[in-house]
Amino acid sequence: MAYQFLIRPLSAPFTEGLVLFLTRLALAGVFWRSGRTKVEADTLITIKNSAYTLFEYEYTGLPLAAELATPLAVYAEHVFPLLLVLGLATRFSATALLIMTLTIQIFVYPDAWWTIHSLWAALALMLMVRGGGWVSMDAALVHWSDKMTRKRLATSAPRGSASPPRTQVE
Repeated sequence: MAYQFLIRPLSAPFTEGLVLFLTRLALAGVFWRSGRTKVEADTLITIKNSAYTLFEYEYTGLPLAAELATPLAVYAEHVFPLLLVLGLATRFSATALLIMTLTIQIFVYPDAWWTIHSLWAALALMLMVRGGGWVSMDAALVHWSDKMTRKRLATSAPRGSASPPRTQVE
């Protein structure tokens, strides 16, 4: 009884929403900071030559050519973290970052699972399973969509019509 009383606040939607928000920020921060090291400081998307060099000479195990892998990774490291911070397409963005994590793990740094990649994977998996929480644009869009559906249903019912007779189920 006392245990349930103590954990009830931790199980509340408010608490879960805040935890999922912090999870989104943590995962987004990892990839955003990595992406920012690969672009020119005064621009958002101008990829540095050193990024291409990094992909060509250090990330040699990747199954894609450096000319293709570099922009794909850099843009992904900017777009998906932004979506996570907003809580927009949270499950999709978390899935994309999990795929990036697994790609890095398998092809680039295979010894980094227990030091860092397992943590990134856990954050991404949590967001894939739970979504963005109530502090997200995903939740706002669901709320708006439900509201519009209720409004549409209310206005589409014929006026003055009697409701269908109830039948007894045996």
